[in-house]
Amino acid sequence: MSIVTVQLGQCGNQVGLEFFEVISNDANDRQRKVYSECTNDRFFSETSNGDLVARAVLIDMEPKVISQSVAKAVKSGKWRYGEHSYFSQKQGSGNNWANGYCVHGPRHEELVVDLVRKEVERCDRLAGIIAMMSVAGGTGSGVGTYATQCLRDAYPNSFILNHLTWPYGTGEVIVQNYNSVLTLSHLYQLSDAILVHENDTVHKICAKLMNIKHISFSDINKVIAHQLGSVLQPALTGDSNGVYNKNPLAELMSGLVCHPEYKLLSLCNIPQVSSSSMVYSVFTWSGLLKHLRQMHISNTKMEEGIDWQVRAPCLQSGGLERTKSHRRKGFNTSLANLLILRGKDVYSAEIGGFQDPSLYTSWLPAVEAFSIWKTPVTFNKYEKSATLVSNSQALLQPLDYMVGKAWNMFASRLRGGPWRRWTKGRCCLPPPLHLGR
Repeated sequence: MSIVTVQLGQCGNQVGLEFFEVISNDANDRQRKVYSECTNDRFFSETSNGDLVARAVLIDMEPKVISQSVAKAVKSGKWRYGEHSYFSQKQGSGNNWANGYCVHGPRHEELVVDLVRKEVERCDRLAGIIAMMSVAGGTGSGVGTYATQCLRDAYPNSFILNHLTWPYGTGEVIVQNYNSVLTLSHLYQLSDAILVHENDTVHKICAKLMNIKHISFSDINKVIAHQLGSVLQPALTGDSNGVYNKNPLAELMSGLVCHPEYKLLSLCNIPQVSSSSMVYSVFTWSGLLKHLRQMHISNTKMEEGIDWQVRAPCLQSGGLERTKSHRRKGFNTSLANLLILRGKDVYSAEIGGFQDPSLYTSWLPAVEAFSIWKTPVTFNKYEKSATLVSNSQALLQPLDYMVGKAWNMFASRLRGGPWRRWTKGRCCLPPPLHLGR
């Protein structure tokens, strides 16, 4: 089954380019014929000349990034984008969500939906759609939200996964928090799942783990693409009987999004080292999984700086009892987790630590909350790698921060604007949003 990728805005198109680079390089090995064929069928169509064409639609309100992406894909010599699979205009959305959602989106709806329809028709069977976008700017957030709405109407029974890149906390765009809140509020009603990467986290990975001195957006996009590929490349599920999973989106969502109100997913991947250090690095499954589990329960985004003081709460009779001390130490409770293991000796890995009922909510049995995919095939030159996709409390802190910043900006403008209302000499504002679980 095939996946159609819709790349929206500057960030979505740049991340999408790096993603296809990662999976094409990973699958370009004649010794892994079945694995490569599964990858190619999932993400590429093949022309009569044998060229691999990405199952992707590129959308932006400015032509520069799309032109660069198309040229770089051709230059790779391994794959390319379709000749008529992209759409751009000569003016952007001005970092304005409303401009993208209310103006550009409706104006170009027919063209965008038609491009996606043509790409879907090239698939023998559609597994689902992945929309890649940022939430900070105007096109990715505004047009991306409107495009997702159109895709939901056009394909009501297909899975839609939105991959979102969250902006730096210090700010790239002055209205980025407005754009982010508006995007999330709409996508939560439209998408089947929302997978999030935070720029701040990926930047730290580049600096501290990859040892990159002068970090560019290209470096950040490569890390994001590597982590995405570690999830979406072929793997064996528990009941696959030795056959690679046909529909990774369906299996991912059925395992992780078990409640319609909880669909924000975070991702941790281990190890991540610079190419120069990889030659001298030796990893064991016990060491990797020990670190990954502690990263998860302590809500640490990377190996460096793990808080080893955080412990899972004790299992009491009749359910879980989490003390105040655990909450103070930042224990990250999960609704569901998906563990993906790739590489040598994968079947010897001990995964019992992730099946611990104390990691999960009391209203969902651990056996239902935990899923695992495995493959002995190495990924992206790593002899062993582990990825954890989690539906947990990990994103609450950055989400609360984003909503708080948006509220403070709104409140400050309201106090000084013509819409203020006074009661007994004081300005009365509605209470701030609370999006905690």
